[in-house]
Amino acid sequence: MSKLVKLPKAAVFGAANGVMFMTFFGALWASIGIIGSHGLGAPWSLVLSGIVTLILLSGAISLFGKARNMNHVATPEEREQWRKINRKFGLIFGLEGLAIFIASVICNMINNFEVFFPIMAIIVGIHFFPLARLFRENFYYGSGVMLCILGVITFFLPMNATVNNVTLIGTSTFIGFGSALTLWVTGLRIWTAMLKQLKQK
Repeated sequence: MSKLVKLPKAAVFGAANGVMFMTFFGALWASIGIIGSHGLGAPWSLVLSGIVTLILLSGAISLFGKARNMNHVATPEEREQWRKINRKFGLIFGLEGLAIFIASVICNMINNFEVFFPIMAIIVGIHFFPLARLFRENFYYGSGVMLCILGVITFFLPMNATVNNVTLIGTSTFIGFGSALTLWVTGLRIWTAMLKQLKQK
């Protein structure tokens, strides 16, 4: 987002929404890891997840507040540019959701739902590549690559594993916590990058 024209409200609102998305979906992935771990590391994994979620949520809320207080009036060109960006984002997000839905249906049909989570991670990872180009944010490429790598590695992990006499779902634990960390780091990056731009404004 940093290389777009003069920073308008829409850019700050977009960053706030980005942090919110990463916070929410990061928490969902973390819940997959927590459920798969069968209590291993409890309650600290849940506490840590809650703390990170609250921190990023406060960051998103602060960006929303900063956007509302901005006095910059967008030009017609800027408004049109951001309308196009929002339409493309909606298309990318919609295609991602459709791909995840199709994957879940197929995994259910072949009675092999355990592969759904790594497939979903790969789909989410792939969706970061067009976002990187759309928002001109190279960091998204790294997020996409990381999620795809996590998904591929998960295919080769044992379904179940025993750690400290606790039998956990190894694949869910790995992909859940790994994906959550990736999204949370991405959210933190969006937040800090936007704060830096606002200070330079």
